[in-house]
Amino acid sequence: QVQLVESGGGLVQAGGSLRLSCAASGYIISINSMGWYRQAPGKQRELVATITSGGGTNYADSVKGRFTISRHIAKNTVYLQMNGLKPEDTGVYYCNADFRRIGSHWGQGTQVTVSS
Repeated sequence: QVQLVESGGGLVQAGGSLRLSCAASGYIISINSMGWYRQAPGKQRELVATITSGGGTNYADSVKGRFTISRHIAKNTVYLQMNGLKPEDTGVYYCNADFRRIGSHWGQGTQVTVSS
């Protein structure tokens, strides 16, 4: 049994910053990739950023240059630093982790609201 718990969401004005955290717990052998996805009202869930165990990163074009994903391997934690937030960044942000021998799991989500 593994669990992902996100934190750090909230309400911020356009141009502001937020830092999301996602901590994995439970019986963890190792984690391959971790990432952040978001879902805006009435839209499908979309990739925001991912990071591999080796530190390789991938970003959605819409967040490149504004968001930075990072990871603390020993703490089984992934972060998303979000700068220059825009109203279109509003949504529920979900953490995802690909656990070795267990597979992919999702967190419960954290709300990010950017006001104009």
